[in-house]
Amino acid sequence: MLHKKQFHHESLQDKKTIQDMLKALAKGIGKGQVSLTDEDGEIVMSPEGLLKLKLKASEDNNTNKINLSITWQSEDKAPIKNKSIIIGDDNN
Repeated sequence: MLHKKQFHHESLQDKKTIQDMLKALAKGIGKGQVSLTDEDGEIVMSPEGLLKLKLKASEDNNTNKINLSITWQSEDKAPIKNKSIIIGDDNN
């Protein structure tokens, strides 16, 4: 069963608060559980295995931006059923 759950948060913060948030995120990744919560919602994620890091930075006049993306594949918790397959050639 496929499902999609999203969390979105946007706010203005000082650099110390951002630093604390990034430290908490790093700690959660290290422990294998990241919980994100605000007044609009919550998501709990379990980073495992190899994680893909994408980091982008740009400067454009007075606007500076850093985008950080971390992705991974979750293992399906359902047992994998072995299905047999027959591949034949109609030219027997």
